Amino acid sequence: MVKFSREYEASIIPEWKAVFVDYKCLKKLIKRIKIARRDAGPPPLLAAGETGSSYGFSVLDPVRSIAARFAAHHAAASSPEGEEESLESDSGELVRSTDKHEQEFLEKADEELDKVNKFYATQEAELLARGDALIEQLRILADVKRILADHAAASSRRGRGRALGRANSMPPPSPSVNGSSGRHLLSGLASPQSMSDGSVELQQARVAEGAAVAEEVMAALERNGVSFVGGGLAKAKKDGSGKQLMGRAALLQLPATVRIDIPPTSPGRAALKVWEELVNVLRKDGADPAAAFVHRKKLQHAEKNIRDAFLALYRGLELLKKFSSLNVKAFTKILKKFVKVSEQHQATDKFSEKVKRSPFSSSDKQVLQLADEVECIFLRHFAGNDRKVAMKYLKPQQPRNTHMITFLVGLFTGTFVSLFIIYSVLAHVAGIFSSTGSPTYMDIVYHVFSMFALISLHVFLYGCNLFMWKSTRINHNFIFDFSSSTALTHRDAFLMSASIMCTVVAALVINLFLRNAGATYTDALPGALLVLSTGVLFCPFNIFYRSTRYCFMRVMRNIIFSPFYKVLMADFFMADQLTSQIPLLRHMEFAACYFMAGTFRNQAYETCTSSPQYTHLAYVISFLPYYWRAMQCLRRYLEEGHDINQLANAGKYVSAMVAAAVRFKYAATPTPLWMWMVVISSSGATIYQLYWDFVMDWGFLNPKSKNLWLRDQLILKKKSIYYVSMMLNLALRLAWAQSVMKLHLGRVESRLLDFSLASLEIIRRGHWNFYRLEHEHLNNAGKFRAVKTVPLPFRELETD
Repeated sequence: MVKFSREYEASIIPEWKAVFVDYKCLKKLIKRIKIARRDAGPPPLLAAGETGSSYGFSVLDPVRSIAARFAAHHAAASSPEGEEESLESDSGELVRSTDKHEQEFLEKADEELDKVNKFYATQEAELLARGDALIEQLRILADVKRILADHAAASSRRGRGRALGRANSMPPPSPSVNGSSGRHLLSGLASPQSMSDGSVELQQARVAEGAAVAEEVMAALERNGVSFVGGGLAKAKKDGSGKQLMGRAALLQLPATVRIDIPPTSPGRAALKVWEELVNVLRKDGADPAAAFVHRKKLQHAEKNIRDAFLALYRGLELLKKFSSLNVKAFTKILKKFVKVSEQHQATDKFSEKVKRSPFSSSDKQVLQLADEVECIFLRHFAGNDRKVAMKYLKPQQPRNTHMITFLVGLFTGTFVSLFIIYSVLAHVAGIFSSTGSPTYMDIVYHVFSMFALISLHVFLYGCNLFMWKSTRINHNFIFDFSSSTALTHRDAFLMSASIMCTVVAALVINLFLRNAGATYTDALPGALLVLSTGVLFCPFNIFYRSTRYCFMRVMRNIIFSPFYKVLMADFFMADQLTSQIPLLRHMEFAACYFMAGTFRNQAYETCTSSPQYTHLAYVISFLPYYWRAMQCLRRYLEEGHDINQLANAGKYVSAMVAAAVRFKYAATPTPLWMWMVVISSSGATIYQLYWDFVMDWGFLNPKSKNLWLRDQLILKKKSIYYVSMMLNLALRLAWAQSVMKLHLGRVESRLLDFSLASLEIIRRGHWNFYRLEHEHLNNAGKFRAVKTVPLPFRELETD
């Protein structure tokens, strides 16, 4: 049976750990009470040999014990004054010692109860306010969609009627809300160009029609609690029909309105926002009602934002219910232990009643009611009254742990080891890696299979990261905004790594067999392996971890077009991984050149290594990861209120680009001047990177920390691990020093050295990943962020 303390520690919400009941501390206080009571126990009243027999237990011992107690009490009453004071002093000290520990326990328990109550009340108020705001947003969305749909239908009917009674030369009526242009206004007006065409009567009709739509929309928004400055609508209602047009004219100049505010997180949304601002600028002449430009896509984005906000709200309510139940259970368990040790039944009963009357224990009805209401709303508005679909989003099922994945990992690993041994023996017999061996094999096969080997190593280290994050309860799925039902586990990552290496080594063995047999087009096998891997990556069927593959491609798209997409945690985390995979990108460049250009037919290896175009492309590829990462920093600088740290972070990647450029120049012209330039630029970039690793990414080197040169909060128990990790990161950051060393190596040794250095950089990155997410997790825990905040689409906009 698992102890409750372990179950409790494994069940608490990691980001809220600081505000849960400190069960371990209260348990230690109970242990002190137990030790104090044991030490304060009554001394033996009858010593062996004084009275009675010393040869074991006698039936008269209970009677003798009672008589001895009465005798001791009588002796204490008739003792001298000094002895009485001494006895009272000794017994009083013991009682005070026991009462001290019990009082300390009750005071600590009361502090914990107050801490839990304050946090629960704060979270409950925030969630209830968020729920009210979301319900209002949903009402606004429903009213806007209904009004626009009604006026679209009415406009379509009127358009057909006008077309029947109008001459062929007359222009068609104004486009409907759902017209072919795909654009409409919240007030239902036509575009400025259409307002300038046609007769004056048609323009007045369009203005009146748009004003009528605007009046109804504004009235619906006011019914939902959105107030407006100007009051043109109310004035129009109070005046007669003769002043109705003036009321509409007043409505045209409303200084405040409601707009659908969708953040420009993608190029499409950014273009839409620019077009919206352009349209609003063109409408400053008062020809149209003062309303925000609405695109059909914007309504869809607004609906999606509201849906995501409801999901986040439901997640927060579920966490708050879990917080309440776990703390109630913890107080119940610890009070049972306390009354068992101290026998303070009255104090325990009073504290138990206080716990039952506490807000976190008694006021969860509002949370339960709101959770039920969110379920009903989501079921009706976002799931089409399909409860199975609604629960799929609200309560996603955790993937079942199956032993099949573990079995496959072992199978592929064993197969990989066996095939690698076979390949090593065959390569040694064939003399592939000897000085007299054919250089063509190493030149061609090395790039392709090194590429897959580096990918497999990186995936394996990511699996190690997943295992460590799970073991230390770092909520990486929340940090990366991954769905828990489709996110990779460490077993999945190990399976991917083992299967990749098994396939690669099998292809190596087959390629070597074909080469020794004298078969033609043996170099086409690596190309077939590339085609197979590309097909698996883009496979549309729900096999081979489709959700993970699509997520990877989406993140890579965001990185490549990084200035135009909102930068999320997963985006810049993956971009950091790419900065450690520059050799992989170089191998991909060669593979693309070699196979796509068709040079495998004549094995012209120099075509993809000696041409100036190839050299320039290699130069660009070495820059790309740093460039993408710098662009992400600039995007975050603009979005996060001009945070100067983002500019400093971008400077780190610029310094890395400068150091890479100098090393390329030194490789082309190895003169002493450029060697010193390499040392200076690379040393500066390394110092910059080490400072950012230790201080900004890991949170170390804090001189005021209680842990020497670390940070106050550490997840790993042994501090020495952190110091060793810092030294290891420093050593691996200096791998560039081999570029200035004059090492005279053969072709095979040079390839092995390059592959070893690339592998060490990937190992350093995998080691860096754990501490980066540990620091991010502690930041979330410090701010009690356990649920993401989704921006609401509808907001009041004040204009000049």
